[in-house]
Amino acid sequence: MMKKTATLLSSVVLTMALGTMSVSADTKIGVLVPDSGPAGLFGPSTRNSAVLAAKQINANGGINGEQIELVFADVGVPPAEAAQAALRLWKGQGAEAFVGMHDSAVREALIGRFNGEVPYVYTPVYEGNSCADGLYITGETPSQQLEPVIPFLAEKEGVSKWYLIGHDYNWPRDTNALAKGFIADAGGEVVGEEYVPFTVGEFDSSLQRIKESGADAVLVTLVGGGSVGFNVSFAGFGLDDQAIRLGTLIEENTLAGIGADNANRLYSSSGYFSSIETDAAASFAADYSAAFGSDAPALNGLGQSAYEGLMLLAALTNKAGSLDVAAMDAAAEGTTWSTPRGDNTLMGRHMAQTIYLADGSGGAFNVVASFDNVPSSEACSN
Repeated sequence: MMKKTATLLSSVVLTMALGTMSVSADTKIGVLVPDSGPAGLFGPSTRNSAVLAAKQINANGGINGEQIELVFADVGVPPAEAAQAALRLWKGQGAEAFVGMHDSAVREALIGRFNGEVPYVYTPVYEGNSCADGLYITGETPSQQLEPVIPFLAEKEGVSKWYLIGHDYNWPRDTNALAKGFIADAGGEVVGEEYVPFTVGEFDSSLQRIKESGADAVLVTLVGGGSVGFNVSFAGFGLDDQAIRLGTLIEENTLAGIGADNANRLYSSSGYFSSIETDAAASFAADYSAAFGSDAPALNGLGQSAYEGLMLLAALTNKAGSLDVAAMDAAAEGTTWSTPRGDNTLMGRHMAQTIYLADGSGGAFNVVASFDNVPSSEACSN
């Protein structure tokens, strides 16, 4: 009931915000958001962030001199259904480009559906190495989130025995494949690894295996509600005394669901937290609050990424002078744009960015370390 209410309230806010946008927009942009499913937790803040970006893009002249209108689709559904939803925006409603904040399985389905015929900016944390015509990436990759962070935590917390647990699809598996190398380079070892279906809601057997493994660190690649359930149970088992946790998809809404009592020694690695103390982040937070009110869904890296993706789309389209994929691909390398994460440059269809490590103990993220201008080792060759 709480989720449905939050989504309804977000829709009301979205409608009000859209009312301030041009009703005679010339260019439609499809925004693909998980309103349902395990990642539905991130939907409301993603929609709000996209609306804010569109308002600011339009206030600054739009894309190639044309105002933009956002059209949304729920892609928190199985990949085939998500691809059909995107197709309806594209062929049915005339969307000329897409920005997507959703899981990797959906991304792969959309790459096949779009077939390089329409620009597509993909914004969330992901496993890397996705390269296709018309595809541009703003999200963090494993080398960015883990390569500087794992050795830092190994020294700070004195940990060396890692247990890897995630949902059973390509993002967790590919992330952990790379994480094993970073753990070994830091002098550690992997003492357990498992993947669970999205349908799993009870983690007692997994927690028992973690306890028996002797792990002193756990890398969590679970999504949304699954991550909440696991972390609450983790603390209930008293495992927070045995091991630290590091999440690469634990943001402010997930942390709120986990709760302060269950977040002891819980770390998160991300390119954005709402607690970042920079002028760009503060300006974004002020604009977000002014647009949607103090009761709006909490700012977080995943929701904010939709803002970033739209800003990249505008910068890249204006540089290319067209929404033509060939023209945009030719112009992509070296495209620069500014967002709450700072000044960004597209390199290999990905972006180098500052990575923050935050401690969620006490129920709020406190940034304990930052790593400047970290490039992605999983970027594209052109």
